[in-house]
Amino acid sequence: MSIVNAKEIMIPAAKEGWAVGAFNVTDLLQFEAVIDAAIEKKAPVIVQTSVKPSQFLGTQMMVNIYRTLAESAPVPVCLHLDHSTSIDYCKKCADAGYTNIMIDASKQSYDENIRQTKEVVDYCHAIGGISVEGELGTVGGVEDQIKVAEDEAQLANPEQSVEFVERTGVDIFAPAIGTAHGVYKTKNPKIDFERMAIIHKMLNSNGIKTPLVVHGGTGLPDDYVAKLLAAGGAKFNVSTELKHTLLDAKWEYLSAHRDEYDPGKLDVFVRDATRKAVMHWMDKLGCEGKA
Repeated sequence: MSIVNAKEIMIPAAKEGWAVGAFNVTDLLQFEAVIDAAIEKKAPVIVQTSVKPSQFLGTQMMVNIYRTLAESAPVPVCLHLDHSTSIDYCKKCADAGYTNIMIDASKQSYDENIRQTKEVVDYCHAIGGISVEGELGTVGGVEDQIKVAEDEAQLANPEQSVEFVERTGVDIFAPAIGTAHGVYKTKNPKIDFERMAIIHKMLNSNGIKTPLVVHGGTGLPDDYVAKLLAAGGAKFNVSTELKHTLLDAKWEYLSAHRDEYDPGKLDVFVRDATRKAVMHWMDKLGCEGKA
C-alpha cells in the first residue's frame, strides 16, 4: 500500500472532509523529511517534484529515491509531477514510475487544454496505476493574485469544469479560485470559496468521483484552509514554504556554526526543520492518523 497514486488517497479525504498534503521537494533531505513527517503523523502523503528539479536530478533518480523511501514506509506515499506543460515530459515521468502526473495546459485555449489533458490521461491510464491532474483557469503569482482573483474570465467556470472533467477523464481537478503561487502579499487573499464548493458539488454530489486540488497553499491563513477543506479541497500543494524552510534553516545553522565543517550536522538540522514544517501542515489539513 506504500506505493499509491493521488486519487486513491484523495477519495477518502474528500469523503471525510480532510486533505492530503502535497509537498514539493528539490533534494533527498526534503524527500526524507516529508516521508518522515508522514510516518510520524501516520498520514498519507504526496511528494511533488516540479519539472526543473526533476530534470536536474534526473527522472529515474527521483523515482528511485521515491521507491527506496516509500516501499519501506508504513504509510501511503504518492510521487507527483507538478505543473508540467510538456506532454512528452509527462509521458517520460509516467514511464519512469511517477504515480500522479499533472499536465498543466491551463494557459492554452479551452479546447486545446482538453486535448492535451486527454492525451496525457489516455497515456497514463493505459500504463495503469497512474492518476492525472488537470487545471482549468489561471492560478496567479503573488504579484497578480488580486487581479486574477477579481477577473471572472481567469477563474474556473463551474459548468466548464464539469465538461472539462467529463471530456478529459482527468482523475483529480485543480480549479482556479483565486489562490496564488508564492507568499501572499496580503493577510486577506481574495479566494472564491463559494466557487470551489459549487464545483465540488457539481462533480461529486453523487459520490466522490473527481477530488479537488488547492494550489498555492503557502501563506494561506488557517481559517482559509478550514474553509477550503469544507468546500471540498482534498489535496493542498505546499512548495514555497519548504523552499524558504530549506534555505532559512541552512542560513541559521551556518551562521551559528561558522567554525564547524560537518555537513552531516547541517543536513540533520535542515531535515528536522523541514519535517516540522510538514507536520504543521498535516495538523492543519486533518490528515493525522488517516493512513
